[in-house]
Amino acid sequence: MTVLLYACYGVDSAAWLTALRNELPEIEIRESLDRGSPSEIDFAFVWKYPPGLLRRLPNLRALFTLGAGVESILADPDLPEDVPLVRMVDPGLAIGMNEFVLMRVLHYHRDMPEHERSQSARQWVRRVPPLPQDRRVGILGLGKLGALCARTLANLGFDVAGWSRTHKSLDGIATFTGAEQLPALLKRSEILVCLLPLTPDTDGIINRETLAQLPRGAFVINVARGQHVVDTDLIEALDSGQIAGATLDAFRVEPLPAEHPFWAHPRITVLPHVAAITQVQTAARTLATNIRSILAGQPANHIVDLTRGY
Repeated sequence: MTVLLYACYGVDSAAWLTALRNELPEIEIRESLDRGSPSEIDFAFVWKYPPGLLRRLPNLRALFTLGAGVESILADPDLPEDVPLVRMVDPGLAIGMNEFVLMRVLHYHRDMPEHERSQSARQWVRRVPPLPQDRRVGILGLGKLGALCARTLANLGFDVAGWSRTHKSLDGIATFTGAEQLPALLKRSEILVCLLPLTPDTDGIINRETLAQLPRGAFVINVARGQHVVDTDLIEALDSGQIAGATLDAFRVEPLPAEHPFWAHPRITVLPHVAAITQVQTAARTLATNIRSILAGQPANHIVDLTRGY
């Protein structure tokens, strides 16, 4: 009997377990190491699991994560290097991220922050936005989610460009690669969207230096990780007018502490990490497909490169 350990904390376990058992009726799913022997566990599905868990699983064949981000798992000293770590690439999550990025880009493109300020002041001010073809959007990160968002915006007529650490090619979208080409991407980005994985190279990438390279009055949307943003540098850029507004969906500390200055800043929109949420039904199906691939002697999709961090 193949055994899957469910070790996801802080989510609706009942919904996940029902979905997983529906998708994997041939597999035993355990919620605890207290049932049976840990040596019988073939696969583990994890999220915010307790320290020391992985060292108790000597025969693990693959480790699956509930979310797209894997930085916390990579930081686990017990992570076995010879066991594939598979990140979640969920169709439902991709749909949500695509919707959210489009919503916030359009929000800034159509000058909605100024319209809202006009309403507060009871002022009737008509503003004419540029055509999408005249609005330059930059995407940091051209993985599955970044590429999807870039294509959606380009299909609506926006002038879209993307940046990634390694070369990516997208039809109709200008791409920039590596640290030496980052300034060129920033220089042209009136709306900058961060969809990068968190690695040592991308930690703090939205900082005083990079913000200064954006066109004055640019907007920033961070839907990746809070560690990508240097908080004090962003506030400084907003207060100086270099950055006109920011949407932040991820933070260095979550929940965002009540005393954090982001909450009260008039040009920041704070959201509680809801841009894209893993959808139970589609994610359970994705997990089931990967497990069956491994059982059939095939590699899983979306195995993390431990040296690159994604």
